[in-house]
Amino acid sequence: MKKILIILVLLVVVLTAAVILIQGNNPKEEFVTVKVFFNNTKLDPEFSCNKVFPVERRVPKSSEIERSALIELLNGPTQGEIGQGFFTSINSGVEINRLSIVGGKAIIDFNERLDAEVGGSCRVAAIRAQIVETLKQFPGVKDVIISINGRTEDILQP
Repeated sequence: MKKILIILVLLVVVLTAAVILIQGNNPKEEFVTVKVFFNNTKLDPEFSCNKVFPVERRVPKSSEIERSALIELLNGPTQGEIGQGFFTSINSGVEINRLSIVGGKAIIDFNERLDAEVGGSCRVAAIRAQIVETLKQFPGVKDVIISINGRTEDILQP
């Protein structure tokens, strides 16, 4: 009986040590700070259509940092940011179909929600500014091409 008890205690000790060792060897996920650009009623009370302001977000460090920043943009401002006057001109439900960066150009394709019921040159300029500025913060992006379901003509036109 004592042998069984000793074996059980040793087994528990070994398993506990193994769990601690495994948890200790897992590297913690690294995060980076990106900027996401929104309009702001307090910083721009006159609402200059294409004037956007950055907020910082922490996202997992990855090779798709530009996509992570855009996802944060599409998520919209947090409640705290809304309280500071930030708002988005981008419709809810917008999704990224594709994003590629080639030769300094970010080519971003969205679903049809991007321009659904979007009218007026001011709102169009605001949406474009939010997307372009969020992407241009990255050194490899000098220009941004926006498409919807592969279509680039007449995208975000007033």
